[in-house]
Amino acid sequence: MEVEIVASLTGLAGLAIGLASGLAVRVSERAQQAPVPSTPSGGLPPGVASVLSVLRSSAVVVDGEDRVLRASSAARAFGLVSGDRLVVDEVLAMARLVRRDGEIRETEIQVAPSGSRSRADGRWFAVRVAPLGSHGLVLVLAEDLTDMHRTEAIRRDFVANVSHELKTPVGALSLLAETVEGAADDPEAVRRFAGRMQYESVRLTNLVQDLMTLSRVQGDEPLPALRPVTLDDVMAEAMERCQTRASSKDIELTVGGEDGLRVRGDQELLVTALRNLVDNAVAYSPEHTRVVVATKRRDDGHVEVNVTDQGIGIPDGEVERIFERFYRVDPARSRQTGGTGLGLAIVKHVTSKHGGDVTVWSKEGHGSTFTIRLPLLDAPHRPPAGITAANKDTAKNNADAQVDADAGKNIENTAREGTP
Repeated sequence: MEVEIVASLTGLAGLAIGLASGLAVRVSERAQQAPVPSTPSGGLPPGVASVLSVLRSSAVVVDGEDRVLRASSAARAFGLVSGDRLVVDEVLAMARLVRRDGEIRETEIQVAPSGSRSRADGRWFAVRVAPLGSHGLVLVLAEDLTDMHRTEAIRRDFVANVSHELKTPVGALSLLAETVEGAADDPEAVRRFAGRMQYESVRLTNLVQDLMTLSRVQGDEPLPALRPVTLDDVMAEAMERCQTRASSKDIELTVGGEDGLRVRGDQELLVTALRNLVDNAVAYSPEHTRVVVATKRRDDGHVEVNVTDQGIGIPDGEVERIFERFYRVDPARSRQTGGTGLGLAIVKHVTSKHGGDVTVWSKEGHGSTFTIRLPLLDAPHRPPAGITAANKDTAKNNADAQVDADAGKNIENTAREGTP
């Protein structure tokens, strides 16, 4: 009897153990089949979208199949992403490597403009690629370095150009000094070489002065202590400084326009800017011609100062670059005229510092007109020179007529050339 009871209890215990084991197996299977917590809709971990929306860098999130889950508008605008794909091969290769080994990678790349195979004019980016979570997502951050690269290129070019421009007169002075020493017994040769040394020293002085002026006006700092400036005084001083050079080529300098116009600015800088324009007009004009400087009041509260010459003109393809530092349309001719290559860059920055701008109209063989446009101070309206005032300078009447005549000739010539 006791044996049967023990056997029954043993069987019940075995059944209980079997049921418990089966139940544990079912629970384990269900636990294994339960869905693993996944990323929310859109494929991004919680909070990532909010962080990406405030980043200044171009941001892209790529999933395990190289599909773009999220891309900032800048990333698409710069051509890093098209549709749901990364289109820059270097970045895509980096994303795959990071997904495989989990290591953060960085590099700099240049991306060609849309529709272009050449990268010469493309944008530069500092790219950083890192894993995002544990689901095969990869984060790509691209910082636009284009402006920094351009600034660095400008700096390198500037240093190279300054070094070259300084080396030329310094080298010439050294050679001339040696020549003078060797020609001590020839007074005529000494005088000739001394004159050449003086020319090179003036050239060096002008270059240093232009560099100082350019460094003053090309920064972001505003000009201090601006005062009302009468353009008549600016024009008179600029013309006086250019008169000697103009007389040597029998070029007539003529002033015209409206008297009494004033602007707020730095008179010395405005004189420098206008002198540079007149100097250029004289340097690139043939002998026995005329350079006209005239003012004109505009209806929008601005005044224009026009410098018109009858010179060789500027080729169409060069007009966009003439205001760059050290840029010369004809380097050989610039060496003959003794220019520093900084004059027009100074004009551009001076006018910009005064809230204005400078533009140019030019046609090869027909001359050029440079126009400085500045905000005008309130001033009483005065009629053009020679119309109602009896004591106006006759030269200003002639200048007004010359400006009108030159404009008419330019228009007539352009129309004639455009007629088949």
